[in-house]
Amino acid sequence: MAGHHSARSRRTAERKGDVRERAILDTCEALLAQKGYDAMAVGDIAQGAGITRGALYFYFGSKKEVVTALVARTVEHLWERSRVTAETEDPRQAIAAAMQRTVELWNEHGLVMRTAIDLSLTVPEIGELWSRTADLFITAITAVLERAGVEAGTEPEQASAMARALCWMIERTFYHASQESREKLQKASSTCEHIWLISAGLSS
Repeated sequence: MAGHHSARSRRTAERKGDVRERAILDTCEALLAQKGYDAMAVGDIAQGAGITRGALYFYFGSKKEVVTALVARTVEHLWERSRVTAETEDPRQAIAAAMQRTVELWNEHGLVMRTAIDLSLTVPEIGELWSRTADLFITAITAVLERAGVEAGTEPEQASAMARALCWMIERTFYHASQESREKLQKASSTCEHIWLISAGLSS
């Protein structure tokens, strides 16, 4: 009976920990909008999450670790939203759906995405995370291109190389558009979708 009580207590503590961690990450995202990465301090994050600095350090060792976890959570959402749509059998539908999911996430979490890009060269953990995420999308884009009839391979006119170029073009286009307005993001999506369709030979 004592063992059962102990296990239940651990599960309760884990759930409480999940809630606190989510509060920390949500606060971090809000502070990125209010102050920016450089001006934001660990104390600000702890205060916004309703915990002490010491309690925050139980979950994360530094501001950098908090932001890295926030980026990880955001790109996981991006991948989960886009993965299934990219696997849609019809290439046109896959492209349209993937771009729409991308717009949705940039509308919701564009500041986190821009912060990830800005820090990717100076914070190795974020750079590695962003590169791994890009590789997942390159693989997905490659599969869509191949289903559309583009030859497999890494030469410039083949699917893998084209997918890599498309992935980084989409990233850069959305990065700039997200700094302006939702309307710019929608236009960016239309432009990227059109270029993807041309690359897949589906523009007509």
